[in-house]
Amino acid sequence: MTATRTPGVPAIDEGSLISTNPATGEEVGRFPVASTDSLTAAVARARDAAAWWAGLGFSGRKQRLLAFRSVLTNRLEELAALMNREGGKPRADALVEAIAAVDHIAWAAQRARKVLGRRRVGSSLLLKEHAAFLEYLPLGVVGVIGPWNYPILTPMGSIAYALAAGNAVVFKPSEYTPAVGQWFVDRFNEVVPEHAVLQIVYGLGDVGAALCRSGVDKIAFTGSTATGKKVMAVAAESLTPVLLECGGKDAMVVAADADLDEAASACVWGGLTNAGQTCVGIERVYVAEPIFDDFLNRVVARAAKLTVGAEPSSDIGPITMPSQIEIIRRHIEDALTRGGRAVLGGAEAVQPPFVNPTILVDVPEDAAAVQEETFGPTLTVTRVRDAAEGVRLANSTGYGLGGAIFSKSQGLNLARQVRSGMTSVNSALTFAGMPALPFGGVGNSGFGRIHGDDGLREFTRPKSIVKRRAPSLLAATTFDRTEKTISQMLRVVRLVHGRSK
Repeated sequence: MTATRTPGVPAIDEGSLISTNPATGEEVGRFPVASTDSLTAAVARARDAAAWWAGLGFSGRKQRLLAFRSVLTNRLEELAALMNREGGKPRADALVEAIAAVDHIAWAAQRARKVLGRRRVGSSLLLKEHAAFLEYLPLGVVGVIGPWNYPILTPMGSIAYALAAGNAVVFKPSEYTPAVGQWFVDRFNEVVPEHAVLQIVYGLGDVGAALCRSGVDKIAFTGSTATGKKVMAVAAESLTPVLLECGGKDAMVVAADADLDEAASACVWGGLTNAGQTCVGIERVYVAEPIFDDFLNRVVARAAKLTVGAEPSSDIGPITMPSQIEIIRRHIEDALTRGGRAVLGGAEAVQPPFVNPTILVDVPEDAAAVQEETFGPTLTVTRVRDAAEGVRLANSTGYGLGGAIFSKSQGLNLARQVRSGMTSVNSALTFAGMPALPFGGVGNSGFGRIHGDDGLREFTRPKSIVKRRAPSLLAATTFDRTEKTISQMLRVVRLVHGRSK
């Protein structure tokens, strides 16, 4: 008979990490906690595998990654069911996430050669007799520390790109979603059984710290800003480079000329999908005064129709990490205490392990619900004079991950003014599903990029090669140069660079 434990709280029992369903407490699986020795051995295996994997070249890796993509595609329903069991994610949300991950695998595999392969670049004024080449070589072994809220899409944004670039990967999933991590690592190893190209290790935060100290060539971390700082501090001990994708407090700005139906739909989706447990989820909404009431009514009407529960067909599932419930509760209560009003939900919306949609208005800008990451199905909706004021307030936190603009005439201009790594215009969250676009933030939201050409290069080291192809025209880089050579150099540089236009 399956054991029942405290819902969603990871536990260690006799050396095993126990994962449970956040709504029911049903045990999902047990996974061996990595010791320091086992982690060291995993990195050593990865080091050997990396040489073999890099040696396959772009075409060999592409073939295997596309086969991995196909295996996942043909088992999407199985994966979605597991994501629902372990993380509480509704079936539709799980499928959207998994399909996006499949798309990223395919894009990275097919794009890697063009982005990373050797190419000739321009020479310089004094070195015309040399040819210059640039290529991007794999780092070797990449350690990936993944989150629980998007347990396949987010880590795959590092794993797929690191693999396509020629690296081996040691992956530590969140202690809240180890079963999902094991599932897709097992699928990869069905396709690539020859070497330990992609391995998985399990445990709590101490295992993540050990991975940072294990001698990997880079760490890619996704999680809270506080934990990201700890990862960076540990990695600094050995100057291991890091990629940090941390928290967000993303804002939507709705201009007076916005399509209100589209804006309201995107607002509800962007803020409440995955029970608001989305790093790039909309948490703050700034609405131009002339359309504020109409927009708010549409948002409330849409959000009120959403279903909340543990069933796979629900719109909103449980809060996966139980400790987050108290943060959500505190933010709501603080907002109400300080003069805010709940036009939907409110303090009574918090019914562990669920939180019903909550829409707050008249919340002061310095309130926790506006300045701190809530990570729950709540939205603050604020009346502003115009879109310009909305952008100013959107930029008023230390975070800078994503965001959204709704405007028929000013969208791109306003989007460029938002201090964030990504902004969508007349949509929400869509940049995460675009494999060609880099994904990442600024400020407290971290640095480095996954996805896109930048995401491929993130897991490589640029290699510059210069090859002499002819005798020197100007002997600039030798002690054999003469005064005549210097005079010729000066004439050439003045001819090329001396004119103001």
